[in-house]
Amino acid sequence: MGDTLFGKIIRREIPADIVYEDDDVLAFRDINPQAPVHVLFIPKHAVATLNDLSADHAALISKLFLAATRWAKQQGFAEDGYRLVMNCNKHGGQTVFHIHLHLLAGRQMHWPPG
Repeated sequence: MGDTLFGKIIRREIPADIVYEDDDVLAFRDINPQAPVHVLFIPKHAVATLNDLSADHAALISKLFLAATRWAKQQGFAEDGYRLVMNCNKHGGQTVFHIHLHLLAGRQMHWPPG
């Protein structure tokens, strides 16, 4: 785990509203939600950006998406729909350099986002 904000959350050095955890993935509510439901799914193995991914990370990325979709189904909003987003670097909106998947739900999503 890196020494980012997310690494500290994984190590329980910083509190978070954790909603999901397994051996590889941790998910918690975003402190600045952009929708009624805004949860971040992060790998417990730190990778700084999407640009740092390799074929060796395929299973890790799959686990993030599978955890998010499983959680959406368990929470009962999968049928209505939700958005999954990953940002990369400054111009892509990434502010914590530990890859993470945003799950947004609970309202009608529009494109462009907003």
